[in-house]
Formats: sequence, C-alpha cells, structure tokens
Amino acid sequence: VQLQASGGGLVQSGGSLRLSCVGSRFTLDDYPIGWFRQAPGKEREGVACILPRGDDRTVYADSVKGRFTISRDSPKNTVYLQMDSLKPGDTAVYYCATEWGGTCPQSSRDYDYWGQGTLVTVSS
Repeated sequence: VQLQASGGGLVQSGGSLRLSCVGSRFTLDDYPIGWFRQAPGKEREGVACILPRGDDRTVYADSVKGRFTISRDSPKNTVYLQMDSLKPGDTAVYYCATEWGGTCPQSSRDYDYWGQGTLVTVSS
C-alpha cells in the first residue's frame, strides 16, 4: 500500500492550489481518504475526509469549510484536495492517509497508512 501526495507550492493569499493523493497497490475508492496538515510547532490536524465510493460523504474541518473541496477521480486512483481562498494560516505540510475501518476518524492516530507530505506555503 502506497500513497503519494503532491501539488504543494508557494501561493499568494487568496490563491488556489490542488493537491493530489495517488494510490498504489490498492484501490482508493474502497477506502476513506483523509487529508491532514501540520504547521511548524503545531499538532497534525484533520482537514478533510471522503468516505469510500458508494457513500462519498465528505467531512471538513470548520477552518476550511467553504474553501476546500475533497473529491475522487476513480480512473486515476486519485483523491484531490482543491484549496481556494488560501490564507497564510493554511501554511503547512499536507498529508493524505487512509484507514481500514471504513470511516473518517478525527484523530490522525487512527489512520493506518500515510503518504509523504507536500508543503503548502501561503504568503500574505
């Protein structure tokens, strides 16, 4: 099982980025996929999560509701995190993760596999 996150970069406040989480050796559609972020000196926090295909309910942190959108691209075995109206407070390393329980746990400790992080920097 492998997850690879990409798409981070430097963007001005108010700008947009789209992060990608690509799966290898398993089908992302069958599992919940969560996006987390960790800013320097802070704990890792959940940003968004999407339940397995067929359910597809999504969960967002209050801090990103209305600005971020999580979605699936099944043919590409990819989950995206579209980030709009970015703020300097969104600056962090972003990770994607999955867990075998079929839910979207709030705690990062409940996720079983993680991709490497991708850095998002939002300048003011």
